[in-house]
Amino acid sequence: MTTPDQFTLPKYDRAALITIDVQNDTLDGGTFTVPGTTTILPQISRLCRTFRDAGRPIVHVIRIYTPDAEDADRCRRHSLLAGKPILLKGSSGRRPAEPLLPGKDVRIDDDLLMSGAIQPIGPQEAIVFKPRWGAFYHTPLEAFLRERTVSTLVFSGCNYPNCPRTSIYEASERDFRITAAVDAISGMAPSDISGLEKIGVNCAASEAICRLVEKEHSEPKIGKMEVTA
Repeated sequence: MTTPDQFTLPKYDRAALITIDVQNDTLDGGTFTVPGTTTILPQISRLCRTFRDAGRPIVHVIRIYTPDAEDADRCRRHSLLAGKPILLKGSSGRRPAEPLLPGKDVRIDDDLLMSGAIQPIGPQEAIVFKPRWGAFYHTPLEAFLRERTVSTLVFSGCNYPNCPRTSIYEASERDFRITAAVDAISGMAPSDISGLEKIGVNCAASEAICRLVEKEHSEPKIGKMEVTA
């Protein structure tokens, strides 16, 4: 395993958690089931609780489609137009999985999200709609993170070969420090970890990440030296 250096070492006192496409339809029994996503729910839920308790930002990045397939990925248009209910606007299937949210009463504002705005659902927690694979493509995600002086992103979610991988590369292009929570991303293989490490991504288990975030949160901040991004 590659050891992070001064330029790639995560700074968890300036970290944000990103969850990707962990929605009811992608879970077991959903209309767009992604194998392994239900299995990683406990790990992502643990990350969410830890970041929430530490007052660190959390962004749930989701997909929403319409039956007319307007602005859908080309590879999804045939299925949508044929009537398959995939992550449809207004459906329960497009909701983020309940264990990730701060409460059961969170209402999803589809129109707000699909207009390109961000929906706050907590003091430091929000939902973002992405129209394509990457979490940064035509979204307000980067602005949200920069406003909060975030330097490190922890990625979790569904399904590594597609949206998490694309989003991680987009984050790397924007010079964020990056951690992949390897047991909290479905569809991830050992060779994927090796590939990420080659571009400076820190790969770690969710429990280890949680302990580091908790440690940063519990340590007194007075006298700590300011660090560069």
